Amino acid sequence: MATAPEIDFEAEGLLDDLEGEAREARLTLLEELAAEGVPLEELREAVAAGRLALLPVERALAGTGRRYSAREIAALVDIDLERLRRFSAALGVPYTDPDEPRGTEADLEAARRMKAFLDAGLPEEGMLQVARTIGMGTSRIAEANRELVIRTVTQPGDSERDIALRFAAAAEAMMPLVGPTIVHALQANMLEQIRRDVIATTDLASGAIGGTATLTVCFADLVEFTRLGEEIPAEELGLVAGRLEEMATAVAEPPVRLVKTIGDAVMFVSTGAEPMLRASLELIAAAEAEGEEFPWLRAGLACGSVLPQSGDYYGRPVNLASRITGVARPGSVVVDAAVKEAAGEEAFKYTYIGERRLKGIDSKVKLFRARLAL
Repeated sequence: MATAPEIDFEAEGLLDDLEGEAREARLTLLEELAAEGVPLEELREAVAAGRLALLPVERALAGTGRRYSAREIAALVDIDLERLRRFSAALGVPYTDPDEPRGTEADLEAARRMKAFLDAGLPEEGMLQVARTIGMGTSRIAEANRELVIRTVTQPGDSERDIALRFAAAAEAMMPLVGPTIVHALQANMLEQIRRDVIATTDLASGAIGGTATLTVCFADLVEFTRLGEEIPAEELGLVAGRLEEMATAVAEPPVRLVKTIGDAVMFVSTGAEPMLRASLELIAAAEAEGEEFPWLRAGLACGSVLPQSGDYYGRPVNLASRITGVARPGSVVVDAAVKEAAGEEAFKYTYIGERRLKGIDSKVKLFRARLAL
């Protein structure tokens, strides 16, 4: 380790209000960071913000080497600065100040890849949509990993230096594993989706490939989840939502796909109505099997033409399935006439529950409560 610069950290006010072991641990951490080249001003800002223990993990994730401003990256890559900033913001890492030297070598390489995609002829708007999807997805991945590390490595009585060293070590150990895992998941999911794609000769003739598709959409939500949030601690509420996600993942076997979780709700799509209806009934049964302490679950299904876009789905069946879920009784699965016809009556029984006028839907909808045939 290099010799630390001569800094009187006590005189700089960076040891105020600390005594004994806590003071010694901070002093050691400050000396180590200064020896690694962290400027005094950055140390001051970290102490003032209560983030000193996080500086080592920041350095582990960002790496060493030159730092670039957005303007410098744009010049080196030969790309318009505002275009670079749009793509970076879409990924969730905006350059608020184009002249602040915060970009790393990894940021520079990412900009080169983006430029290569554009040069290959991919449309900018489409790339921005994909970038936004990647940004939101990786933000959740990062948050989940962060929470896991915090719960795993922190112990009562830890000093700032203890936390700093453990966080940095965890980041250095995990990052080489997380990256390949994400790549594998991306490849596996793309392969599974491509296996389910159908491109007809009429699509080839018209050039209308990748447009709307006929799918069955399902929403399922926990009944009175908002009220439950007023009655139990946030940690327990998080466990309930996490359990719902586990159960939804378990029933989502191809061609059924779990699209997203939204707190107390999950959304699925399927190219087939029968497997989607079967999966939704399995999900309701799984929730009931959790016992009285677990909230009731309900589900609504609709079938029709939807538009896949950036990992999400749009169209009347999506809105209809959501509205149907809102009127379903706890512990039930309710479907529209299109799902009933497509799923058939060999494996299911239906009870007609009337026509309903649903919010945002332009006409009354015939609804049926579905269950497995005995």
